[in-house]
Amino acid sequence: MKRRIHCGFVLVYSLVSYFYSCSAFYLPGLAPVSFCAKDKGGEDCQTVIQLFVNRLDSVESVLPYEYDMFDFCKDEMETRPSENLGQVLFGERIESSPYKVNFPEDVKCKSLCTKSYKKGNKEDATKLDFLKMGMQLNYQHHWIIDNMPVTWCYDVEDDQKYCNPGFPVGCLVNQDGKPKDACVINAEFHKKNTFYLFNHVDIKISYHSGDAEGWRGARLVAATLEPKSINQADGNNPNCEGAIPMEVPGVFDSDVSIVYTYSVTFEENNAIKWASRWDYILVSMPHTNIQWFSIMNSLVIVLFLSGMVAMIMLRTLHKDIARYNQVDQEDAQEESGWKQVHGDVFRPPRKGMLLSVFLGQGTQIFIMTFITLFLACLGFLSPANRGALMTCSVVLWVLLGTPAGYVSARLYKTFGGEKWKTNVLLTALLCPGIVFADFFLMNLILWVEGSSAAIPFGTLVAILALWFGISVPLTFLGAYFGFKKAAIEQPVRTNQIPRQIPEQSFFTKPVPGIVMGGILPFGCIFIQLFFILNSIWSHQMYYMFGFLFLVFIILLITCSEATVLLCYFHLCAEDYHWWWRSFLTSGFTAVYLFIYSVHYFFSKLQIVGAASTFLYFGYTLIMVLIFFLFTGTIGFFACFWFVNKIYSVVKVD
Repeated sequence: MKRRIHCGFVLVYSLVSYFYSCSAFYLPGLAPVSFCAKDKGGEDCQTVIQLFVNRLDSVESVLPYEYDMFDFCKDEMETRPSENLGQVLFGERIESSPYKVNFPEDVKCKSLCTKSYKKGNKEDATKLDFLKMGMQLNYQHHWIIDNMPVTWCYDVEDDQKYCNPGFPVGCLVNQDGKPKDACVINAEFHKKNTFYLFNHVDIKISYHSGDAEGWRGARLVAATLEPKSINQADGNNPNCEGAIPMEVPGVFDSDVSIVYTYSVTFEENNAIKWASRWDYILVSMPHTNIQWFSIMNSLVIVLFLSGMVAMIMLRTLHKDIARYNQVDQEDAQEESGWKQVHGDVFRPPRKGMLLSVFLGQGTQIFIMTFITLFLACLGFLSPANRGALMTCSVVLWVLLGTPAGYVSARLYKTFGGEKWKTNVLLTALLCPGIVFADFFLMNLILWVEGSSAAIPFGTLVAILALWFGISVPLTFLGAYFGFKKAAIEQPVRTNQIPRQIPEQSFFTKPVPGIVMGGILPFGCIFIQLFFILNSIWSHQMYYMFGFLFLVFIILLITCSEATVLLCYFHLCAEDYHWWWRSFLTSGFTAVYLFIYSVHYFFSKLQIVGAASTFLYFGYTLIMVLIFFLFTGTIGFFACFWFVNKIYSVVKVD
């Protein structure tokens, strides 16, 4: 199917869009649109409200499907708005719908189309089976009016109203007579082994009039609907007040005819301003009080670690340095401690090439994450700007090849490495290659399953062009400057003969220390992680980027302090192999992330099917790898600064 996206120009378009947004009051494409009646329309005031449909998704399946995959009513003059790179990567497929809405004309029980399925017809049986699959797995519609989701609002516990930015295709009453999911909303849904299709929607559009404020027309501030299941006897004269639901039998042993209808009502609501029209949707999303609890929990951990590090710096280290700098060096040399390994602490690590490559990639990811979250906090990457978050991340990653190459080359030169060509090639290709290979394998599964999340071949070529055409050359450029710079000068000389490491206790051995190092950083993020996983796999909107940025800063501090703390203990035990250990100590947080993702899959999700399970863990491994490089880099540079600092203030013969 033709995709109306020009991925060849996505980089230029994204940059222009972001620079343009800095000089305008409204973000590009997010300016308010005024609507008027037919007799008052004009260039600055539209009369037709376009209703777009997006792909359908489910909490029980990782596979989203396009609207056209289901046998719904289709727009004869179908159009597709341009999609950015982020929308394509997330599997969004927006297209025009057959629902016609003119401002401010109410529509009462209008017939849209009739779908008939003949018994014995294989094509009709296939279409009906796919529709029943959508109801069985609770697939959700996602409609859009004026760049705003059409929500289904209903009452939940404690007299609160929840507004879901989607509504189900239908529901199923199981063989045992228990209604599933949305079937609980109607007592008429009780027949065993029967599907109930929501073939009618009551759409209510609220608008804010500009007459009282001096601007022309009206602006839409809310769009809600109520899905209904109504069995229509006659598609030409529909009756939307009928009480008999639209049943689709579990066994296709008779002809089935489905009439799709809709009603539209307009309501003036001047209490809601256009700028706050998303509030009624977001207010029922993740709870703010839980977020604040998460922040306070993280701050307690940070204060604890800060106290420990401060105690080491101000008391223990101060005493150590004063003792080591005594005039009587012979007495000091008899002491044990971190100074005794000064001649080995800067000995180049084993596998220094791989470590430098990881650190280069980790630096690239760290800067990308920081800038993306900062822009999100400023409102540039809000849920209303669909696909902007992913587009921004990809563009930033492509443009940040230079610092990756520079850091990797500079550290590799410091380690005494000479194979600079291999270093720069691995920096540019190793980790991105692993991610792309995993992503391509997931994409093959999506292609086979016919999912809308499958990336078109042209988009894959465009991603490869961005990678090899921009990111790789920038990585080479950064590596060129990195190798031209002198190696980082160490504060003490390295002995020719390595010092023997004494027998270590259980807690100062490498594996226990690394395993313990990731616990506290993970404890700071696991609550926020729950909401992030919900937004990805349970299709909830995530908009609290202020909380996320604060947790990002806390994670940065926690990884640094935990790594420095353990690094000091290991050096005091005269174990000078700190290079890889500092990276793996904080990087082990990613292992806890994977364990939590497995727990989340089995305890929170209802995903069924081998393909969905494979896709879940495939995408999770990509997140774990990125998080491993990110946290490991933070820990390494914190420990690198700490070791250089303490050995630069002691006197060595």
